[in-house]
Amino acid sequence: MGGKLIVFEGVEGCGKTSQIQLCSEWLESLGVSVVVTREPGGTELGLHLRRLLLEKAEDKPFGSAQGEPVAELTELLLYAADRSQHVEQELKPNLATGKHILCDRYTDSTIAYQGYGRGLNMNLINQLNNIATSGLESDLTIWLDVNVEVGLARKLLVQVGLDRIEQETIAFHRRVQQGYAHLAASHPSRIVRVDGSLSKEAVQQVIQEILRVHLHLGT
Repeated sequence: MGGKLIVFEGVEGCGKTSQIQLCSEWLESLGVSVVVTREPGGTELGLHLRRLLLEKAEDKPFGSAQGEPVAELTELLLYAADRSQHVEQELKPNLATGKHILCDRYTDSTIAYQGYGRGLNMNLINQLNNIATSGLESDLTIWLDVNVEVGLARKLLVQVGLDRIEQETIAFHRRVQQGYAHLAASHPSRIVRVDGSLSKEAVQQVIQEILRVHLHLGT
């Protein structure tokens, strides 16, 4: 595969979406072919799964009048289904044509959220990740590290209300953050920590320097 899979990870409100957009614009200005995508929701099927996963129970139009909560194992399987479709429909074809992919969340999110956050069986999570990805790993993962309270406060500044995952307890979000820290310590050659508490411009500058090295771009 000629392209690179570059994943952006972090807790809610860490700035992934903004940084991905800035990176895309910068790389395109250098003549680099870029695809921007996300999980869940990077395919048409994924958009439906994203709605099921992130909408609050009372907003869902199925089940009872108040909707039905998503069971933890069901949540895990839905994320795996979204990923499987995404890998086959979007990631592999674009990588094969030499395009660099900027992806908002990938397998580390499942480990951090469903593994550390929910406390689900890590062996099962790893098996499902392997099945869903057919072994496709990120070439580089940029972890935007920010305090969970700061991240959630940022979310409330730019959107009305919080989605189903964002509404979880602070304790849950702190476990997710611990998961990312453990992943970064365990995979230092793949995961690079970036201080997400810096200004948007400063964070972007750091990421650009990382990508210059990783993608062998000139100054």
